[in-house]
Amino acid sequence: MNNPEAPSAPKVIVDFDHPPGQDLWVFAYGSLMWNPGFPVAQSVSALLRGWHRRFCIYSHMHRGTPERPGAVLGLAHGGACRGHALRVAAADVPDVLDYLWQREMAYRVYIPRLVRLATAGGPIQALAFTADPVHEQYCGGLDMAGTAALIRQGTGQSGRNIDYLTSLIDHLAEIGIHDRGLEQLLALVNQTPA
Repeated sequence: MNNPEAPSAPKVIVDFDHPPGQDLWVFAYGSLMWNPGFPVAQSVSALLRGWHRRFCIYSHMHRGTPERPGAVLGLAHGGACRGHALRVAAADVPDVLDYLWQREMAYRVYIPRLVRLATAGGPIQALAFTADPVHEQYCGGLDMAGTAALIRQGTGQSGRNIDYLTSLIDHLAEIGIHDRGLEQLLALVNQTPA
C-alpha cells in the first residue's frame, strides 16, 4: 500500500522542462516564504520529509563576500522541514523559472529537485532547491559555533547575515513554526566572540 506521506527519492533536475500550460508548485523554506519575488497564485502550509532547513551554504554575495563569507539556508538530508508550497500560475511559469534560476542557481550550489510535499489538501509535487553537499560553498560540516561565526561576520549585497537569521525566525514564528535550533544559533551569534 502506498503511503502518500512517505518520503520518496526526489528526482534531480538537470534541465528543468516544465510542461507548458501547467501550474508549478515551488517549496519555500527560507526567504522565498516572505519574499518570493514572483507572483504567487496560492500559498499553503507544507511538510517535506527527508530534508531539513539548515545554514549550510557559504554566502559570497547576498549575505557575505568571498573574503568574509556568511551562511545561508539550504535543504540538507535527513529530518523534515515545514514551509510553504507556492503555486505559480501556468502563464507565469516561464518568467518565474528564469527568475528562480537567476536567484538560486548563480553559483550552482543548489540542486533543483522535484519533491513530494504533504499538505492539508493532499500530497503535491513541487520544485525545491536542495544543498549540494560536494559543492565548494557547502558548509554543512561546521558545528553551530562555526556557523554562528559566519553569520556574525557576514554582510553582503542583501544586507547583514544576522538580519537574515532574525527575519527567518520571526517569519517562521508568524506561521507557527518555532525552531529551537535556530533560536540557539541566534543566541550564539549574539554572544561576543572570545
